[in-house]
Amino acid sequence: MQALGTSARDGASIDLEDLRYGYGDGEFELRVPALRVEACERVAVIGPSGSGKTTLLHLIAGIVVPLAGRVCCDDVEISALDDARRRHFRIKRIGLVFQEFELLDYLSVRDNILLPYRIHPALQLGASVIARADSLADRVGLRSAKDRLVTRLSHGERQRVAVCRALVAEPCLLLCDEPTGNLDPANKLRVLDILMDVVAECGATLMAVTHDHDLLPRFSRVIDMKSLLASGEEPA
Repeated sequence: MQALGTSARDGASIDLEDLRYGYGDGEFELRVPALRVEACERVAVIGPSGSGKTTLLHLIAGIVVPLAGRVCCDDVEISALDDARRRHFRIKRIGLVFQEFELLDYLSVRDNILLPYRIHPALQLGASVIARADSLADRVGLRSAKDRLVTRLSHGERQRVAVCRALVAEPCLLLCDEPTGNLDPANKLRVLDILMDVVAECGATLMAVTHDHDLLPRFSRVIDMKSLLASGEEPA
């Protein structure tokens, strides 16, 4: 097992084995026989609503734990860690873009981007981090909005803030749930370009859920949930 403090500039591999997860009411169950994502891959996840795409990301991030099976990230078995150690691993190594953004309405754009550094001692806030947050905001077109409360932003602008927050700690693994879903065509391509550029700069792995099939050629591999759940073998 690798130590949890491994450099965030080492791209993360993902291994799932005999994974099973379900909700208590028995209405949903996700079974993944096997999945391997190599370090520095750029993977898109597609599939119909309700097929478990978001749940898959949450399992990889350690937000939820499986009923059975293993979730490993660079040989660290995340599914075997307790809640505190999963949180520590996630804050140090994983960037997350949630479908509902999960921004704090009473904070400014800049402070929402810097939120990971405010909520866990594993990340140390300094001048270089603040400069990186401001640079990310500039790159996604929020230069003039950095001191504005996120309640004063459009839906698409809020999504761009969420993307910046996921990137600010230079994670080794970026997990995105519809990162361009609320953006107009121009900003959709702009944000995707930034995601791809920062992932390359950080030497990171990208796994993104998307319904936008126009974006699929930008990824190195596409995983179809229907094929994954049926056999554990996803198309290249």
